[in-house]
Amino acid sequence: MRYAKQVSGTAGEHALTSRLRLAVMRLNRRLRAQRTNASVTLSQISALSSLHKCGPMTPGELAAREGVQPPSMTRVIGALEDMGYISKSAHPNDGRQVIVELTAQGLGYIDADISAREAWLDARLSELDEAERATLSRAAEIIDRMAGQ
Repeated sequence: MRYAKQVSGTAGEHALTSRLRLAVMRLNRRLRAQRTNASVTLSQISALSSLHKCGPMTPGELAAREGVQPPSMTRVIGALEDMGYISKSAHPNDGRQVIVELTAQGLGYIDADISAREAWLDARLSELDEAERATLSRAAEIIDRMAGQ
């Protein structure tokens, strides 16, 4: 028997909470399954994505952005550097630090990974009618706002 604790709100609100959580988890799982290279871990993909989105940064900045401890990020950076996906260069103002950035190979990997996931999602969206796509467009705005808090 499954136990679901209702913290606040009506039973209908709780049902929406559960349905939304499960739907987001399933979609995320399906999108992750579209990866182009299974030898790259999800933590490594996340770090590459942050560098892709935000540009070069120090390992400490990257660790903070990813919400991990610096020693964990050091291991991620080392593995990505070994794969040729990132490079390190001297920090322009602080000789004790380095700047981490995507290499051309890393940019190619992350672009291919994004393309594979978006192609899968495009195919699923093409199966929907215009009203369903409009509903998802609005839902994406709302979910993005919720996630930004």
